[in-house]
Amino acid sequence: MPWTNSESRYSTVSILLHWLMLVLLILVYACIELRGIFPKGSGGRTLITETHFMLGLTVFVLVWLRLFARSLGPAPQIFPASPHWQVTLAKVMHWALYMFMIAMPILGWLVTSAKGHQVMFYGFDLPMLVSENKPFARQVQGWHELGGTIGYWLIGLHALAGLYHHYVVGDNTLLRMMPKRVSRNS
Repeated sequence: MPWTNSESRYSTVSILLHWLMLVLLILVYACIELRGIFPKGSGGRTLITETHFMLGLTVFVLVWLRLFARSLGPAPQIFPASPHWQVTLAKVMHWALYMFMIAMPILGWLVTSAKGHQVMFYGFDLPMLVSENKPFARQVQGWHELGGTIGYWLIGLHALAGLYHHYVVGDNTLLRMMPKRVSRNS
């Protein structure tokens, strides 16, 4: 499984992590959106909330692996080359997405700790980041919810930019992150 980018494509690891994290983020958002179908205090609501925590923290762990993979070499070239303003905007967008994937799980962990609850991560109880403090929990929860709204926009704009580059501009921006197609020889 190659870790380094080629001139025309991201590494297999980067591509796998990109699409895996998209699926995880969809599931994280789905958990929070669907928890309302369960009454407060029910087992179903607890399960979906704990799944939200666990998947969010999984994103937190994987984002560091993505950043490591990104550090191993330059990004593949875009052909035809994009204007400088688009390159700059793309860099800002990518770093905003990375900050989102780092900050949101930490904020969620802080909220849970401040509410006096333990966070479970794949069977392990994680340490509480702060002692119980309900007013602080409400404040951080507001930040976490605002971050969630901002995340919808970041993810949506990132997807739209990829589609714009593929279908309107006609460059290889999106193709650099697509899994390789396996050719079928008869």
